Amino acid sequence: MFLCPAGTSIGANLEESRGARSSPDFQAKFSIAYKEARETSYWLRLLLASKYLTERQFNSLHADCEELIRIRGSTQLTMRTKIQKGL
Repeated sequence: MFLCPAGTSIGANLEESRGARSSPDFQAKFSIAYKEARETSYWLRLLLASKYLTERQFNSLHADCEELIRIRGSTQLTMRTKIQKGL
């Protein structure tokens, strides 16, 4: 199953981003975390469709995942703008 590696990679990459040596390095790690969150969302939808998760389990997990995606997406846009402006 790919859910566990994708889900845990989010936290690992966010932790690595905290130790980034530069804004581009931070952005790269953060971008990976965002992509892993998107992948986790996919696997959760697949688990729901194949009846491995109940609707209730899915709703709880997917809501958390979507919140992470929104936060990561917003932060990525802010960071990209700062990098482009040289801040």
